[in-house]
Amino acid sequence: MATRDYYEILGVERTIDAAGLKSAYRKLAMEHHPDRNGGCDESMARFKEISEAYTVLSDDQKRAAYDRFGHAGVNGGGGGNPFGQGQGFADVNDIFSQVFGDAFGDVFGGRQGGGARQHGPRRGSDLRYDLEITLEQAYKGAEVEIAVPTTATCETCEGSGAKAGTKPVTCTTCQGAGRVRTANGFFQVERTCPRCGGHGQMIAEPCTTCAGHGQVRKNRKLQLKVPAGVDDGSRIRLSGEGDAGQRGGPRGDLYVFLSVTPHELFERDNLDLLVTVPVPMTTAALGGEIEAPCLTSEACDGRCRAPVSVPAGAQTGRTVRIKGKGMPHLNGKNRGDLVVELFVETPTDLTARQKELLEELAASLGDTQTPRNSSFAGKAKRFWADILGAEATQ
Repeated sequence: MATRDYYEILGVERTIDAAGLKSAYRKLAMEHHPDRNGGCDESMARFKEISEAYTVLSDDQKRAAYDRFGHAGVNGGGGGNPFGQGQGFADVNDIFSQVFGDAFGDVFGGRQGGGARQHGPRRGSDLRYDLEITLEQAYKGAEVEIAVPTTATCETCEGSGAKAGTKPVTCTTCQGAGRVRTANGFFQVERTCPRCGGHGQMIAEPCTTCAGHGQVRKNRKLQLKVPAGVDDGSRIRLSGEGDAGQRGGPRGDLYVFLSVTPHELFERDNLDLLVTVPVPMTTAALGGEIEAPCLTSEACDGRCRAPVSVPAGAQTGRTVRIKGKGMPHLNGKNRGDLVVELFVETPTDLTARQKELLEELAASLGDTQTPRNSSFAGKAKRFWADILGAEATQ
C-alpha cells in the first residue's frame, strides 16, 4: 500500500506537464520492470508503486483530487487500488499500451497488436527489388520482365499448413487464445503461447509440400512498366506484389528501385544531357556546322543526330545548348536540353606541304589573332618580373 508522495515516487516536480510525466514514468518503468530484473520481489514492489503513481497523476481529475486532498482524494485514505475494483494488476499491459504502444507489449508482455489479432489474417511483407536500366530506357520508357523471389500461398493445402484431408486443431496450451498468462502475486503478464506461437491452432499432420508453413518460396515473373524520365533512385511501387499474407491476409507490396547505368557518350544533369563533341581546328576557326548525337529520333529526322552551329573562333570548352533535346520530365510534358561541349582537335600526321601552309598561317596571324595567348603572355611577363625584382633586392 503506497504511502509515499506520488511526485516523489516518480522523481518529478508538482508543476510537471503531461509529456514530462510520461517521460519520467517510461524511464522508471523500463528500469524496474520485473521481466528485466528476474521477477524479484523488490523490483515488483517498486514497479507497482511507480505504476500506481503514474495512473493517478496521468488522469487530470485524479491528479487534481490528489493535489488537493492527497491519497485520501483518490482512494479513500491511503494506497488502495488505482486500477479499479477487482482489477489489481491483471491489466497492467493496458498501461504499457497507452504509454509505450504495442511494441512495448511485444517485448515485455508478449502481446502483438492487442493479442486477438495475432492469430487472424496477417498482411504479407513488403519486398525490395533493385533494377538496373540503360539511359535509353530511362529516356523513352520501357517494359521489362523481372523475376522476384517471393512467398506464395501453398496450393496443396491452400495456406492452411495441414495435410490434405486434415485441419488445424485448437492449441491445448492456450485453448485457442494464442496467449498464456503467468501470475506472481498481484502481478500478471500475458505472453505469446510457446506451443502454437500465438496462432491459437496447431498442425497435427503438416502438409508435405510446405512442411506446415502454409507458404512456399518461388520466383514470380512480373511485367514492369518503366515510365520515361526516371532517374537514379526512382522507386516504383507495385501494390499487392510482395510476399503472400498469412492465414488469408493480403499480399504485401513490391518496391522496385531503379539505377541507370553510365552511358559512354552522355552525362545526365537533372533534365539536361551533356555530350562532348570533337571539332576540327579549321571548323572551330572558320565556323561551320557539325553533328552531335542525341537520344531522340523524332526531332532528328530518324538519325539520332542533331545539327550544331559552331561559331567562328570557338575554343575548347565552349558549349552550345540545343533546346528540347534532353531528358523528358517524369509525369510532365517538358524536356531538358542537349548541352554540347566543343573539343577543338589539332591535326596530326601532317604532310610537308601541310606543315608549310600552317607555318605561313602562323606567320600571317601574329599575336592579334590569338587574344587569349597575348593576355597570358603579358601576365607571365609580369610574374617573372616580380620574381626577378624580389631576388635583386635580397
